[in-house]
Amino acid sequence: MELQENPKLYRIRHSLAHVLAQAVQQKYPDVQLGFGPPTEHGFYYDFDFGSHALAEADLKDIEKAMKKIIGASQSFDYFEFDYAGAVDFLQKHRAEPYKLENLQNLRDRGETKFTFYKTGPFLDVCEGPHVEKTSQLPADAFKLDRIAGAYWLGDEKRRMLTRIYALAFENKAQLDDFLKRRKLAEEFDHKKLGKELDIYHYEDIVGKGLPLWLPNGTVIRDEIQRYAMDMEFRFGYSRVATPHITKGDLYVRSQHLESYKDSMFPPMVIDDEGQKTEYYLKPMNCPHHHLIYAARKRSYRELPLRLAEYGTCYRYEQSGEVSGLIRVRCMTMNDAHIYLRENQFEEEFSKLLQMYREFYTTFGLTKNFSCRLSIRSMENRSKYKGPDAMWEKAEKMLEQALIDAGMEYYRGEGEAAFYGPKIDFQFRNLMGREETVSTIQVDFLSPMNFGLAYTDEQGQDQMPIILHRAPLSTHERFISFLLEYYGGAFPTWCAPVQVVVVPVNEDCHAYGRALVAELHSKMVRAEIDESDNSFNKKIRNHTIRKVPVQLIIGMKEVEQQQVTIRRYGIQEQKTEGRDAFIEELLKEIKGRVMLREPMGSLL
Repeated sequence: MELQENPKLYRIRHSLAHVLAQAVQQKYPDVQLGFGPPTEHGFYYDFDFGSHALAEADLKDIEKAMKKIIGASQSFDYFEFDYAGAVDFLQKHRAEPYKLENLQNLRDRGETKFTFYKTGPFLDVCEGPHVEKTSQLPADAFKLDRIAGAYWLGDEKRRMLTRIYALAFENKAQLDDFLKRRKLAEEFDHKKLGKELDIYHYEDIVGKGLPLWLPNGTVIRDEIQRYAMDMEFRFGYSRVATPHITKGDLYVRSQHLESYKDSMFPPMVIDDEGQKTEYYLKPMNCPHHHLIYAARKRSYRELPLRLAEYGTCYRYEQSGEVSGLIRVRCMTMNDAHIYLRENQFEEEFSKLLQMYREFYTTFGLTKNFSCRLSIRSMENRSKYKGPDAMWEKAEKMLEQALIDAGMEYYRGEGEAAFYGPKIDFQFRNLMGREETVSTIQVDFLSPMNFGLAYTDEQGQDQMPIILHRAPLSTHERFISFLLEYYGGAFPTWCAPVQVVVVPVNEDCHAYGRALVAELHSKMVRAEIDESDNSFNKKIRNHTIRKVPVQLIIGMKEVEQQQVTIRRYGIQEQKTEGRDAFIEELLKEIKGRVMLREPMGSLL
């Protein structure tokens, strides 16, 4: 988190929250104060304005009052009391019912020390820290952003307060950069682009979090999946397929019911040959793959055994958490499980990194990413299954593999799966927020739960270890990320429509149709625009659709068997022979080449 890494910024944001509350008190003397913490991009403060309804237009006047307070160079003075002294100090200064309730709650939780900060006439119950004086705050690096409602203490049975959100940074350049990124992020929001580009659709009659993939989105899914399957073939994977439902007994054995039940759909009770049996929608593929491994006796000569599947899984995300394609209830995972001997771990890990690098290079994901070593939390050890020795060994193996690969990483305590530690590849979106795109997990627990074994050179049974890997996450999450990263402008190889032919007039239609037919015969997704729209409107329409290649056909092109090529995001047009263009295009598609930097990599 940025605030954890930047104490100076934390102080700025926390201090500005106090300045906001002081300015509001000056303008609205009867206001009552709630809370005012720093946030990821600024801070907020909750107020009870009574019968007054604060409007967005009022924020400018409050900002002006804040800047006057900053210019007055008021000091942040610290006070400390026991509970009785704190209540007395607060009541003598100002009647604040929400602050008094907060003091009581702190006392009930066992707190014995209560602290305040005072600036000018303003007093707040607060632990700090703050800057020394308001003049140390950057007056041009904050902005009151918006107003929202918030229940006191998050309890919908309590009073609704008015929350003022603000942005705050160390300097004006950072604020301006954030506002620029946010505007771009709003323009490139995958929910907005998904609708505009006909990628996916939701219907209430189907259900929340269950996307319907439209033809354009299905093309993108299929092309990404085809690429992943090609890559997996090169790296020695065998493909498998597993059912969408299974008996609950399987998840008892895997310990998913014990550890993951809240994220699973409720069971279906089926009369199975006279016996009531619980079946579940599959939340993950791994238990099924373990059973495929165990379907017959395995020799050490077969290892590593790599089983891959684009398997559709179902998870019961809470209604309020379902969002676009990022949080869904039906997802198709780029999943694989590698069963190997312990002495094969280093080599296999190196191959995985090679595969991931190739994926990232193809998709233009070469910047703005980091590596997180996700380990268990020692404070919540019951969440993590298996003996301590197993966890210590797995975490040490993963960390050493990262060190040997020369990869920089940071630790994410409490981010491990219940069955083992993992490496998460974190990419930053347009707003700088981290999203997990890929994972590699080490699993010693599942071989124990499923009794997995292989026969070694001496004919003795040994237990394998398992690597879970998902370089391209799920179709849903990965495509939502790419939509925003590309701004909807996909590379030619995976674009829904790769080429659109735009004739200048009707005399050019026959040539255009023949060109489209030839492209179709070579498996290129091409179409011709024979609409009644003007030529300029045709160009504009296909630019809005973000078609990567527009071929302009006039009489000159017809007579000379040429095409004039207009590429999305590239200003220069060029004219060349029809056959030469098709040859170049096919090479570009086959090589999955990206001819322009995606928008996300430029920020």
